[in-house]
Amino acid sequence: MASLNVGNLGEYLREQRRNAQLSLRQLADAAGVSNPYLSQIERGLRKPSAEVLQQVAKALRISAETLYVRAGILDAERDRDEVETRAVILADSSLNERQKQVLLQIYESFRKENGFGIGEPAQAPDGTEEETGDDDAGSRRTAG
Repeated sequence: MASLNVGNLGEYLREQRRNAQLSLRQLADAAGVSNPYLSQIERGLRKPSAEVLQQVAKALRISAETLYVRAGILDAERDRDEVETRAVILADSSLNERQKQVLLQIYESFRKENGFGIGEPAQAPDGTEEETGDDDAGSRRTAG
């Protein structure tokens, strides 16, 4: 298995689902994922994306941060403010997925600029690495 955390994540999800007294099918429906996919996650065969984990966390009414850490997406020591900010952005139903990703990219670039790098390059909505040519942002023009 590629990641040992995936099995740990699956066991944790199963335990949380049972504590919530939900069947696999009920949780899959509530989270908007397929029943077989959720089953594979619980058995440690699949590593879900942050977006899927966000949906599952919302359906279980638990912290997405906990799932991110268990899935190996976040470091347990990562700055709590950053984690909470990312979670709020991802949970905002008034934004579409593209807008959420762009907002996260901007947020990450500001953190890097201020010396709080997150260790991953900014990603364009299509998944490619994006150059941060922000030197011209707020371009300085002199009159005269």
